[in-house]
Formats: sequence, structure tokens, C-alpha cells
Amino acid sequence: MLRGCGITLTALQLQQLWSYHQLLRTHNAELNLTRIHNFRNMALKLYADSILPGQMLELPSPLLDLGSGAGMPGIPLRIAFPQLEIALAESRQNRVQFLRKVCEQLRLDNLRVIGKTIHAGFQEPMAGVISRAVEDMASTLERIQGCLDLAGKAIFMKGPNCDPEIEAALQRHKRSYRLLQNLPYSIPGTPHQRRLVVFQRIDEPVRALQAKAMKRHSVKQIESEQNEIFKGLKKLLTARGVKKQNRALLSGQKQVLEILRDYPQQAEAWISSGEANPPPPDAPEHLAWYQLDPKLFDALDVFGTRFPLLLLRVEPLPRWGPADGLPTGCSVLVPFQDPENVGAVIRSAAAFGASQVILLAEAAHPYHPKALRASGGAALRIKLLQGPALEDLTEDLPLVPLSVSGKNLADFVFPAAFGLLPGLEGLGIPPRLKPLAVAIPIASAVESLNASVAAAIALYVWARSKPK
Repeated sequence: MLRGCGITLTALQLQQLWSYHQLLRTHNAELNLTRIHNFRNMALKLYADSILPGQMLELPSPLLDLGSGAGMPGIPLRIAFPQLEIALAESRQNRVQFLRKVCEQLRLDNLRVIGKTIHAGFQEPMAGVISRAVEDMASTLERIQGCLDLAGKAIFMKGPNCDPEIEAALQRHKRSYRLLQNLPYSIPGTPHQRRLVVFQRIDEPVRALQAKAMKRHSVKQIESEQNEIFKGLKKLLTARGVKKQNRALLSGQKQVLEILRDYPQQAEAWISSGEANPPPPDAPEHLAWYQLDPKLFDALDVFGTRFPLLLLRVEPLPRWGPADGLPTGCSVLVPFQDPENVGAVIRSAAAFGASQVILLAEAAHPYHPKALRASGGAALRIKLLQGPALEDLTEDLPLVPLSVSGKNLADFVFPAAFGLLPGLEGLGIPPRLKPLAVAIPIASAVESLNASVAAAIALYVWARSKPK
């Protein structure tokens, strides 16, 4: 049967395969290792099909058999190609015990068992990964990110109708893998059509990036709550700590990477959970790398992003007073006490082209972690000033306050230079400023809008009214 598939084994190899077959037969009833029981089907669908990829490709070594199950394709491959170093990865412990018994009784060199789930954190170097498991290819490529070498091969043994899976994998991992081969084949002597799909790694695995980052950056491992660096970082979770240190913590993968790219000189440290997620290869050399104990990292990662935090240097806000006047365009005066509202309105101000944002004395700090995250990084992209208290704003300023009792915003003509003034959450604007106010028409059943939402709407209306 094997010769009919173009597979020729020595007498020793045939004996090894037969011994494996006997072990599989013996333990199948107890462990449910395979649902294929007919001898011919076992020889062709299990053993021959496991060996055929080695006939069609030059298999890399060491090779990880991911989701090995009862040992396929890894064990038949190792028997047929004794030069290969193969690791059988299986998480189900009853099958792990079976695989170890096979390795012990067959006495095959360069064959071992990894009895745990493989995930992106598994970093043992592998030149290749092969799998006939049912998991979709995109998920498997994610799973092996930590172990597959640069230029390593991910080999999938699939059915004939896997083109949507291939496309999904390419879309999801276009920066990490390329499609190397897509080979249709059949198992000789059967009607069964198969597909051998091979992806090649085109980016460096995390362990390689870690090694480079360790050489490029100053590394500090922090394991104790009493560590002075950690205590300083923890204080940055409060506005008081931000003001005192003139530093801030930024979280969220997209924001962290964008701000590091656009403002590299303000970045002081890359903060990760252990050695995972090193700084990007293009990060500036002055950037320190703080490797925190996972529990310490979780204490700082208040949003649960699991992605490294960025420690930023932020300058104190320049002072602004009514006597300084307002430049052409819209200045947004912010009294919000909720840091998320502060961040949201800063983001809107930047999005609609406001000239500056003035934080009134009542306002939460714009570099508070919640504000910085809500701003989407916009707090670093727009001019921020520190203003007086809401009550200290003078009537001679060209203010445009927002209030539900004001004139209809749709009919309002904005001055060339003005200060948009949304009210305090809940309290609104001072009574003396209400005659100047404009209102956003809303349904009568709703008392008011969220202050930052109202400001965003007003900014949009103003932006639309500007000359093209």
C-alpha cells in the first residue's frame, strides 16, 4: 500500500511503523485516538498521508508537529525521514502519555513530546511547523508567532476547499507571512483530494527582536513594589503625580506606536510585562526598557490593554489669561472635571481644527491616563494652555458658551476669533454668561447632552461654516 503511494521504507522503518500501528490499535478504544479503524484506511489516510508531505517538500528541521493528537503526521514522518528532528506538541494529557509511550518503545532519536498548549508566548526556535489539525490557518499562524524562525515554513495539511482560509490568513498576517506553495494532491488509491499549503515567515520572531532590543536599549528589570522607579510610575496614575513629575503614561497599542513614531524625543521608557513585547526596531536608542513583574505591570495597565505602556515627558502647560486675548479661529475652553471628557474634547478640538485648547482651573489634567487615552494621542498634537477658573472669565472675551437655554446653534454666525465654552458637567455655565449662549436643539424628552459630545457637535458646526 505504501509503495502504491510512492513511499519506500526499509525493513527497519516498516517494523517501526508496524509497532506504532500496534500501539495505536491497543490504546485507541481507551483514548479515542482515531475514528479510522479499517486497516487499509489507516495505512493510507493516516500513515501514507502523514509521509507524503516529505515526498513533496524538503521539510525543515527542527519541525514542530502542532496538535499532534495520536502522533500524526510527526511519528510517521520521523520514521520515514530519520534525519528530521521532530517535536510532537499536544495539550491533552491522556494523548501526551500515549505519545511518550510511543517514543519510549520505538526508541527513535530526535523525537520528543511537548505536552502543553502552544501559543504566541512559546519561544523555542523552530525551522518549521506542520499541522493537520482543524484550527483555521490564520489562528495557527498567530499561535506560532513566538517560535517559528525568520524564513521558517508553516505547513498545513488541508482539504481541497481551503481557499477562503488561505485568503483570510494572508489578510490577517500580510506583514508576517507570505504564501510560498499551494499544492493540490490526492492520496493514491483513494478518491481523497488534499491540499498542502505552505506559508513562509517574513518578519522576525519576538525572541529575535528581544535579543536586539536588549543590546540597543538600557534595560531595567523591576520585580518589587518598593522599587523607586515603580513607585514613581504608579504615582502617574493620578493628576498630582503627572503635575509633579511632568511625565505621563500612555496606553493602547495604536496610540503608543503612533506617538513613539511621531514624538520620539518625548518618549522616556517602554514598559512591558516581563520580556514580552520589546520596543520596536526603530525605537530611539535613548528609550529605556522597563521589564516589570506581571503583577506590577497589571497595576499600571489600568485599561487592561496587555500592550506595553509608554512613559512620556510632558512640559508644564503655558499660562493663559483673559488679557492675552484669543487668536483667529476657535479656542476651546475646557472646565470638565472628568478626565475622559477632557480627553474627548481635546480629540474633537484637534479633529475639527481648533486653534488651541485652554484648560480652566476646574478641569482634570489633560495628561491624566484616562484623558490621554480618550484623546487618542491628540493631547500631544494640539496647543494646550492653562487658564483661570470659570468664574474669572471676563465678559469682554468673544465667548460662545453652550447651554440648553441658548439661541439655536444652527442660526448662529461664529466670530472670526472666539472661545467655545461648554459648561461644567451637571452645573453648566455661570448665569452671567447665559445671555451669550447657543444651544443644540434636542428632543424635549432628553434633558441635555454629555458636555464633551455637545462641544464636538458645536465644533463640527463651526468647522462646516468656515470658508473653503
